[in-house]
Amino acid sequence: MRMNGADAILRSLEAEGVEVAFGLPGGAILPLYDAFARGTTVRHVLARHEQGAGHMAQGYARASGRVGVAIATSGPGATNLVTPIADAWMDSTPLVCITGQVRSNLIGSDAFQECDITGITIPIVKHSWLVQDVEELPHVLKAAFHVARTGRCGPVLVDVPRDIQEAEFDFSYPDTVSLPGWKPPRRGHERQILAAAHAIAAAERPILYVGGGVLNADATEELLVLAETARLPVVTTLMAKGGFPETHELHAGWPGMHGPKWSNYALNKADLIIAVGSRFDDRVTGKVSAFAPGATVIHLDIDAAEISKIRHADIPVVGPLKPVLAEIGRILTDARRPGATEPWLRQIAEWRDTYPLRYRRDGDMLKPQFVLETLQALTAGRDDVVFTTGVGQHQMWAMQYLRCDVPRSFITSGGLGTMGYGIPAAVGAKAARPDATVVCVDGDGCFQMTQQELATSVLEDLPIVVVIVNNGYLGMVRQWQDMFFEERFSQIRLTHTVPDYAALARAYGGEGFTVESEDDLEPALVEALACGRTAVVDARVDPREHCFPMIPAGAAALDLVEFEEVVTKVGA
Repeated sequence: MRMNGADAILRSLEAEGVEVAFGLPGGAILPLYDAFARGTTVRHVLARHEQGAGHMAQGYARASGRVGVAIATSGPGATNLVTPIADAWMDSTPLVCITGQVRSNLIGSDAFQECDITGITIPIVKHSWLVQDVEELPHVLKAAFHVARTGRCGPVLVDVPRDIQEAEFDFSYPDTVSLPGWKPPRRGHERQILAAAHAIAAAERPILYVGGGVLNADATEELLVLAETARLPVVTTLMAKGGFPETHELHAGWPGMHGPKWSNYALNKADLIIAVGSRFDDRVTGKVSAFAPGATVIHLDIDAAEISKIRHADIPVVGPLKPVLAEIGRILTDARRPGATEPWLRQIAEWRDTYPLRYRRDGDMLKPQFVLETLQALTAGRDDVVFTTGVGQHQMWAMQYLRCDVPRSFITSGGLGTMGYGIPAAVGAKAARPDATVVCVDGDGCFQMTQQELATSVLEDLPIVVVIVNNGYLGMVRQWQDMFFEERFSQIRLTHTVPDYAALARAYGGEGFTVESEDDLEPALVEALACGRTAVVDARVDPREHCFPMIPAGAAALDLVEFEEVVTKVGA
């Protein structure tokens, strides 16, 4: 069929099953937007900023398990996508970014809004293409989607000059992709799988240390079967939250910098760590040389580059997690020792009782932990709720106090720690799952970075609920300045009242609620969750409250600072 390059892009997206794309038009991408105007089955969601479009595509991908698509023009439009691309790279989120470029004959001339976006993003994409012949377009897009979603998921970028979008050719979409250099593993090594199973069967204090890879691999059912078959405790990282039911008796919490003490004890005192789609991130290990010194390590991952990168893997298994976990579970059905891990599970339960999360409900100010506990109580037992977060103290409190039993129900920025991620990610998640109740737990600092996407939420009929844990400060920075910089507070005060978040929400066409007491909190949350419109709940909380436990930077994972150790100082 004869068509121009812009129409070919849309026909290619349709052939890939793309339902929603997020973007913002501009000069170099106008032919593609003209093609949108002529008709397509792909819904376009108009963001207010290209960074928002990128995070929306991430939220869509993380909530649905499909590839997210973000579109931007050249120059600043493309560079505004760099943060979402870097975020997707760190968190292994499948993303296809399509950017416009100046006409081919102008490339290299410093033309208006010219930018070498393929060069800029080399370190943070799986691959990128600058399309130089319209005939290449369908093959490039086929390859882009294939690379984004196979092996270790991640972002790719396709840069299309304006003249390529306008050029005509005979379009046909390829049935297969030809990438001789791209060969992700299709199965794990049988002997390594057998060795892993035997090590698990022989261990007295084994633990599953699960990362976000289990969600990307759609391997949560296999994980559950393995844990139940061998009676293995499971700790889930921030990126894996919801990948194992958090109300399950075998769930042992969340390890790392702000994980409970009992979770860090369980991971660091194990004699066998089975790392599943996790990468021994510094926020989990703390001081690596002191991390789980007595443990043998089994490392299961699709990406061979992660094996022994940080912690030596005694038994490495490179391969897709879904069949690998299934095979280990099958072997353990016959090789397990009934009751072998029960003393270990009782020890973890004892630690859980001894070292619970703590905070003090004193004074007349609302506590941030109470906000999250109340939100948890109002959403408990519902499998239609998806949480997103910004980055900071509120993110860690959300990890600690929200319970997620369903995969893809907790979406946050992990590796890059991108403030402002929460609101656009929530819009993207709502586009992916329109019947879900999508709640963004945000901080007042994060909210002000991407608040304009409330307009997208309202006008695109993608209603979300934003709960702002508003302490009037850049809270995590304040905590560090308090604890490690001798209370020299510098450039962190935002105030509780500027802007008026509830009024701002109403200005964007949504609902707004201001809460300053415990008595007012639950009614406001109930109304916001039930109203069916974009809503913002401004929960004004105690700015002195810190997020504990906490592993100081460079300290060992067991050298946590706990609530009771600093409560006198912080409360002063």
